[in-house]
Amino acid sequence: MNLILLFPEDFIDVHSVILQGARMEHIRDVLRAQTGDSVRVGVLNGLTGTGTIMAMIVNRVELNVNLSKVPPAPIPVTLLLAMPRPKCFRRILQGATTMGVKRIALFGAYKVEKSYWKSPWLEEMELRRQLVLGLEQACDTVLPQVTLNPLFKPFIEDEVSVLAAGTRRLVAHPGAGTVCPANIHEPVTLVIGPEGGFTDYELGLMTEQGFECVTLGERILRTEQAVPALLGRLMGE
Repeated sequence: MNLILLFPEDFIDVHSVILQGARMEHIRDVLRAQTGDSVRVGVLNGLTGTGTIMAMIVNRVELNVNLSKVPPAPIPVTLLLAMPRPKCFRRILQGATTMGVKRIALFGAYKVEKSYWKSPWLEEMELRRQLVLGLEQACDTVLPQVTLNPLFKPFIEDEVSVLAAGTRRLVAHPGAGTVCPANIHEPVTLVIGPEGGFTDYELGLMTEQGFECVTLGERILRTEQAVPALLGRLMGE
């Protein structure tokens, strides 16, 4: 973790926090910090700064924190993602969070296995844990919003118009013919489908909602490869 994320319950007063568990172990065993050293910290959904180690004992670390910096700016992309295979889902969620995505909607599709929605990785506490790991990697503090939408047609017809309002609408689909735009400077709603691809019916519904089909080329990527590749292309300088 490149930043120690702090939560309201960590504070014992305005400038003092006590950390235990994994964050304490990271400071002690990974950073090998000692009393008097400073570490990078940030408050969930708040400012970042430094924490000076005031005391280290067997099961806790006490920090004096100075918070004065705003977290990195988010990227203007709303990510609509067909529910991936659970074994890859955590890496994808962490990666999108690290890259600065703040709105992620997971949805079902014809080629998404219904069993994916029963994964324990979708439980609220587990989702939050993966998002926090992504924030810590990026030195960010602002928690993304994640929604679960198992049914494709109601999601596309009833929810997407609100999620994608005021944005350019793109759906990634192999063989689409139009190369995905690069280095764009406008808000985007990006749809990435299941690894088996969308059906013609699903693509038709999204086209009716104003989505353009785009591709990265002839190679068909796995979802965990496509997400960073597309985000990097859209938002690269």
